[in-house]
Amino acid sequence: MESLQKQLAASPVFSLFPARTLEKICELALERKFSKSEYVVAQGQQWPYLLLVNKGSINAIKDSIEGRSLVAATFTKGDIFWGVTFFDERNIMPAALVAFEDSILYLWHRDTLLPFILQNGSVSWQLSRLVVERLLQASEKIGDMTFQTVEVRLAKFLMSISSDDNDVPIARNLTLDEMAARIGTTREVVCRFLHKFSDSGIIEINRTEFSIKNCNKLREISQN
Repeated sequence: MESLQKQLAASPVFSLFPARTLEKICELALERKFSKSEYVVAQGQQWPYLLLVNKGSINAIKDSIEGRSLVAATFTKGDIFWGVTFFDERNIMPAALVAFEDSILYLWHRDTLLPFILQNGSVSWQLSRLVVERLLQASEKIGDMTFQTVEVRLAKFLMSISSDDNDVPIARNLTLDEMAARIGTTREVVCRFLHKFSDSGIIEINRTEFSIKNCNKLREISQN
C-alpha cells in the first residue's frame, strides 16, 4: 500500500488530496490483475470506475461495425483513466480497455471516490483539466485519421517508437494487426507500406526487428 500511496502522491490529480485523505483512498482501492489481452471492460458496457495503472499497460480499443479496430490511447504505469459512467451513470464505454501486457490496476468505484472529489475543488478542477487534455489528444488523433494518409501515419508511428539515430533496431513486438490498430488501417495496408519503405531504403526489415536506415526521409514523410 505504501507503493500505491507514492504513486498517488505523484499524480497531478491525487496529489492534491491531504495526506490523511490519500491514506483513506489507498485503503479503498481495489487491486486487480489482468493477463495480456484480457479485457478490463468491453466496449458498450457501463463501467463506473477510475483506474490507476500500477504495472504494465492498457490499450483503449475502439471497434467498428466493419470489424476494424483502433487503439485510441495507451495508459502506462502512473496513468489514470476513468469510464464515462464514472461521470454519468447513463453512459456506456465507447471503447474497450484491454491489457497490452500483464498488468496490475488499482480501481475505485464512482460511489467510493466521488465524495472525496466533491469535497476538494482543486481536485475537481485538475480532473477537469485532465479530461480536456484527453479530449484534445483524441481530437488530434481524429484529425490525423481524417487528413493524413496511411503512409504519413505509419511514418509518424515508426518515428514515435524509434531512436533518433540511424540503424538502431526496433524490436518487432507488435503484430501487423496491432500496428494497423494504432494508425487506423488494415494489416494488408501496413504490410504494403512497410515493404515500400524497405524498397526505398528507408527501413530494413527482418523477422525480429526493424532498423531505420534513413531517419531524415522517414521524418520528411511523417511531416507531410
